[in-house]
Amino acid sequence: MARRDYYEVLGVGKTASVDEIKKSYRKLAMQYHPDRNPGNKEAEEKFKEATEAYTVLGDDEKRKRYDQFGFAGIEGMGGYGGNPFQGGGFSGFEDVFAGFEDIFGSFFGSQGGGGFRTGRRARRGSDLLYNIDITLEDAAFGKKVDITYERQSTCDVCHGVGSKTGDGRKRCPDCGGSGQIRRSQGFFSISTPCSRCHGSGDVIDNPCPSCGGNGVIRKKTTKSVKIPQGIDNGKRVIIKGEGDAGEAGSPPGDLHIKFRVALHEYFYREGNNLLLHIPISFTQATLGDEISISTLDKKVIKMKIPAGCENGKILRVKGAGMPTLENPDYKGDLYIKVEIEIPKHLNKEEKKILEEFRKVHGEEQKPMPKKLSEKIREDEDSYSQFF
Repeated sequence: MARRDYYEVLGVGKTASVDEIKKSYRKLAMQYHPDRNPGNKEAEEKFKEATEAYTVLGDDEKRKRYDQFGFAGIEGMGGYGGNPFQGGGFSGFEDVFAGFEDIFGSFFGSQGGGGFRTGRRARRGSDLLYNIDITLEDAAFGKKVDITYERQSTCDVCHGVGSKTGDGRKRCPDCGGSGQIRRSQGFFSISTPCSRCHGSGDVIDNPCPSCGGNGVIRKKTTKSVKIPQGIDNGKRVIIKGEGDAGEAGSPPGDLHIKFRVALHEYFYREGNNLLLHIPISFTQATLGDEISISTLDKKVIKMKIPAGCENGKILRVKGAGMPTLENPDYKGDLYIKVEIEIPKHLNKEEKKILEEFRKVHGEEQKPMPKKLSEKIREDEDSYSQFF
């Protein structure tokens, strides 16, 4: 595509002053910058075209050669000539940006589509992680606990400005705020981090003695945290703005609270349900009985053991499990697995009674295997996680 006259591109006359050229380019660059027009190829091309025009008309020597010889007069000048985008994309924009800080110092404060930079933007504070060890009862009923942790807090002396006099950070005079020093060696141009600002692009003339110019200091913080009812092991709660303070007034990070629920002595959690193993005697299983069970909230409930109860029988108590995190009023169930304890040491009288029982019950006959279909029907109400 034919190149348009640079004055036409910027919409100024050939007698326009440097300020008029800058003002016109500012308007076009703001309008067509790729960050404001993501994916818009036409806007990207117009941005490149305006930038190319400015690199020539904004430079006295290039402008004179352009006015005298046209495009031929500026080819090969400054390594890139009049086109800072040679090679595609924005690879050459870094070379011309050093002359644009007074125009785009705030707008281009971050790395853009072509990798150019004007130093680093003040960073948001880091997120912090705090682990809390709690009991199953804490997870079920919730409570408030106080935690103490270290965080980066805004300096009390300079109030985050970083300077002793309150002037704050200034553009580094050595690199012009770019954070990079460019040195030409023959046909090559090498960029290195600025030694004065260490690549940040800004400096503090009078650092705060309390924070050393960082604007933040490390201190201990105590905060009251509520343990949500129904919280599960490994789950997190995020408290906004309670992480490290950000740089130069930028937003703070968040505090991530990770809950580690300890194993209970008797109850095992499976989702919102609780599992419990209860041992009963051989006679209780045979004759049936009523037993008392204490739930997680210390309530005592009566459970009926049916006569002829088999080992591994699952009994359910509705609503005696864990509350859900979304709705603490809704609770899971308590599943109780019955385990029959067979006596291993019998005295003579006990053996005699069992021998008589065996004769009366006819157990001397050879047992027949139970059909698989019958076994499946018996286990249909069993809670699978118990097996």
